[in-house]
Amino acid sequence: MNYRRFLLLLFFISLSTVVFAQNTVVTGTVTDANNHHPLSYVTVAFTGSNIGMNTDDKGGYRLQSVKPYTQLTVSFVGYKTATLVVEPGKEQTINVKLFPEAKQLNEVVVKSAKREKYRNKDNPAVELIRKVIANKPKNKPEAYDYVEYKQYDKLQMSFINVSEKLSEKKFFRKYKFLLDNKDSTALPGKTILPIYLDEQLSQTYYRKNPEKKKTIMIGHKSVNFGSFMDSEGFGTYFQRMYSDADIYKSNIFLMTNMFLSPIADDAPTFYKFFITDTITNGNTKLVRLSFTPRNTTDMLFEGDIYITLDGNYAVQKSDFSINKNINLNWVRGMHINEDYEQNPDGRWHLSRADMQADFGTSKKGNHGIFGQRTVTYKNYIVNNARPDTTYDGEAVEMSPDVKSRSNQFWAENRLDTLSKAESRVYKNIDSLQHMPSFRRTADIATLLLAGYKGFGKFELGPANTFYSFNPVEGFRLRVGGRTTPELSKRYYFETYTAYGFKDQKWKYFLSATYSINDKSIYRFPQHYIRASFQRDTKIPGEDLQFVQEDNFLLSFKRGVNDKYLYNDYYKLDYVHEFENHFSYSIGLRNWTQSPAGSLYFQNIENGQLHTIDKLTTTETNVQFRYAPHEQYYQGKLYRTPIFNKYPILTLDLTNSFKNVFAGQYGYQKIRFRLDKHTYLSQLGYADIGLEGGKIFGQVPYPLLTIHQANQTYAYDLNSYNLMNFMEFVSDKYASLKIDQHFMGFFFNKIPLFKKLKWREVASVKSLWGNVSDRNNPTLHPSLYQFPVADNGVPITYTLGGKPYVEGSVGIENIFKFIRVDLVRRFDYLDHPDVSKWGIRARVKFDF
Repeated sequence: MNYRRFLLLLFFISLSTVVFAQNTVVTGTVTDANNHHPLSYVTVAFTGSNIGMNTDDKGGYRLQSVKPYTQLTVSFVGYKTATLVVEPGKEQTINVKLFPEAKQLNEVVVKSAKREKYRNKDNPAVELIRKVIANKPKNKPEAYDYVEYKQYDKLQMSFINVSEKLSEKKFFRKYKFLLDNKDSTALPGKTILPIYLDEQLSQTYYRKNPEKKKTIMIGHKSVNFGSFMDSEGFGTYFQRMYSDADIYKSNIFLMTNMFLSPIADDAPTFYKFFITDTITNGNTKLVRLSFTPRNTTDMLFEGDIYITLDGNYAVQKSDFSINKNINLNWVRGMHINEDYEQNPDGRWHLSRADMQADFGTSKKGNHGIFGQRTVTYKNYIVNNARPDTTYDGEAVEMSPDVKSRSNQFWAENRLDTLSKAESRVYKNIDSLQHMPSFRRTADIATLLLAGYKGFGKFELGPANTFYSFNPVEGFRLRVGGRTTPELSKRYYFETYTAYGFKDQKWKYFLSATYSINDKSIYRFPQHYIRASFQRDTKIPGEDLQFVQEDNFLLSFKRGVNDKYLYNDYYKLDYVHEFENHFSYSIGLRNWTQSPAGSLYFQNIENGQLHTIDKLTTTETNVQFRYAPHEQYYQGKLYRTPIFNKYPILTLDLTNSFKNVFAGQYGYQKIRFRLDKHTYLSQLGYADIGLEGGKIFGQVPYPLLTIHQANQTYAYDLNSYNLMNFMEFVSDKYASLKIDQHFMGFFFNKIPLFKKLKWREVASVKSLWGNVSDRNNPTLHPSLYQFPVADNGVPITYTLGGKPYVEGSVGIENIFKFIRVDLVRRFDYLDHPDVSKWGIRARVKFDF
C-alpha cells in the first residue's frame, strides 16, 4: 500500500494554491553583472512608495502591493541604481543585474565594530507580536456567540512545463486534446497542464454555547478517473495535506507536518521579527511585520503579516512561505497568502486563503507538479442566532444530490472563477478515462502499484503473494483474486488457492460478502455481512493476519522458524459503521488448530503423556470502535486510514462456547486498545499505543495471548522486533508502545546530517503480563504443556515480576524512504536464541 500511495502521490501530489488576484507581485534575483554572483542586502522597492525590502543571502526578493505600481527601483552601494518596468496587477519575475559604479574614493579607514545581536528584550517588533498574541482570543471567529458563512473550496493539480513536442510523438498524439490544455498565466515563467480539479461549496454555522459547528454541503464536483483511481480519495488526502492554513492556530498542518504559526504563543522563541513598514489601506493603519526563523531548518515559515493599529491588533493580511533549507521531501517551494475583511464591529475575518506548492524529485528543475488550493469565504454573518435545529445532526451534512449539481448551478454559485484551462479539465478527463488505450495503460499501472490485474468483473492478485517459502511448506505457490463493483455493488467474492511443495498440502480461502447499504464494502461507512472459510498455515501469535503471511518479502526470517499451525476457519461477520465514526462488529467463529512443523500439543493425564491432534473452539466476538473524525484514502477495492490528532478506541469482547460445534473450551476474553497520533509541533510527532487484555477461564497455551513477535528483518511498528515467535504467553497483560519521530529537529543542526536530510527516530515498547495459576500447565498437567526445543530447552515462557522492554534509535529519510533502527532488548536475555541487539529496516514514503 505504501508503494502505491507514494507513486500515485508523485503522480498526483499537492493541492494548495495561490490564485493571483489583482495584486502586483514581483519576484526575482539580484546579481553582479560582471561575475554573476548574487548580491545580498540590496534595496528593492516599488518606485515612489515605501514598500521595499533587502535581498536575502542568495540575492532573492519578493515584493507585493495592491496598488498598481509600474516601476521597480534597485539600489546598492557601489553599483548603479537600476529602474525597471513592472506590469501592474500581475505576478512576474524580474531578475536584475547591477553594474559596478566606477568612482574615485578617498582613503577610508575601516574599524571593526561589534554587530548588534538580535534580542527579544526591548525589541518593538517583539512587543508588537506579543500584543497580537494577547488579542488572538477576541480576533478568532469563536469569539462570537454565533458565526455563519458560505465557503467555496477549489483544489487543483497540474503538471509543470510539459514539452510542446510531447503531443507530436506517436504514442501521445491521441492525447493531444489533453496535452494542449495549458495555462501560461497562473505561474509566472512556466506553463501548467491542469489534470485534477475538485470543487466544494458549503454553508457553515457555528454556535458558541453549547459549542457546535455544522457544515451543510451544497455542491461537490470532482474529476472522475473511473476505476483507475479514486478521485474522491485523492481529494480527501490532498485536503488533509493542505488543511486550513489558519494563522490563528498555534500549529498549521501542511504536508503531513506541523508548522509553528508566527503568532503562536511561543513564536518569539522560534522566530525573529522586524517592523519593515507602516502603511495605510483605506482608513486602516497597518504595520508590516516581517518574520524569519531563528533556525532555517526548523518547520517554520518566513514572510510578512500586516497588523491593524486600531486596538484589536488583528491580522489584516499574511503572506508567507516555507524556508528553502527546510527538511521536507519533494517540495521545492510553498507559498500561502491570506486576506481578511472587516466586520461591522471593526474586527476582521478571513475572506480568502490561497496556497500553492511546487513539487519535484529534486530541488532544481523546471518540471514537476504544481498544486493549488483556494478557499473563499462570503456572506459572513456574526451574532445572528438560528433555531436549535440548525445546529442539530452530524457535523457535516450532505444530501444525495450534492454531487450531481448541474453546470448552470456551478456557474451561478461559484465564489471564484475557473481559468479557461481549468474549465476544460472535467470534459478532458472524462474523455480520457473512456479511451481504451488509457484504460490499458491504467490497468498495467494498477498491477505494478497495487498488485492486481483487472479483468472487468474480476481482478487477479495480489502479485506479491504468488510465490513464497517457509520451513513447513517449502516452496509455496498461490493464485487468487476478487470480484469488483462492475459485477455487483451488493455482492463481493474473494478467493485463493495455494500449494506447498514440501508438505504437499492444498490451502484455500473463500468469502462471500453482502453489502447491506448498497455501497462498496471498501468505502466508509461499511455495512455488510460476510461468510468465509479458510484452510491455511499460520505462525502462532495474536492477530498476525496470516492471510498476508505468504508475502514473498516476509519469507526471510531470522532464527528458528519451524513452529506452525494448520488452521480451519469458519467465520460469519457483521460490520456496521456510522457517520459519526462509531462502529461495531459481531463475529461467529469455529476454529480448528492442528500443530505443524516441530510444534506439538501434549498434555499429561493419569501420569501418561498424550499427544493431541487438534484443538477446536467456537467463539463469538463483539467489537466496538470509535475513531472520531477519521478519514480514509479509499479506492474502489481498498481503503487506508489517514492519521489525525484524535484517539482511536477499540474494545473487544469474546466468549467461547464449550460443546458447541465441537468447541472444547469455554472462556471469556476482553481486550482494550487506545491509539493516538500526537503532534508535538517542532519536535515532530509520536505514535502511542496502549493495550490491555484478560482471559477468564481455563485454557491451554494456544488459546492464551501469544504476544506478537517479529523474526523478520523488517522493523514492525506493532510487534516486538527482538522477541521470538511464541516466546511469551499471558492470560492478562498490558503494553505501551511509543514511536517518536523528531523530523530532523536535532540532525538539522549538524552540517552533514542537515545536507543528507536524515531524521532521527526513537521508540520504546514495554509489556507486562502473567499467567495465572489456573492456566499454568505445571500446576495443571491436563493443560497442554509449553513446547520445548529438541534439546529440551523451553521456548515458551510467562512474564514474571518484570516487564519485557525493548527500545530503538534510528535514522529515517535515508534516500527519502528508508528507515534503519538499532534495536536493543533489555530483559530476559537468558532465553535461548535471543539477541541483545539487532538492526531492522523499514520502507516509508513521507514528506
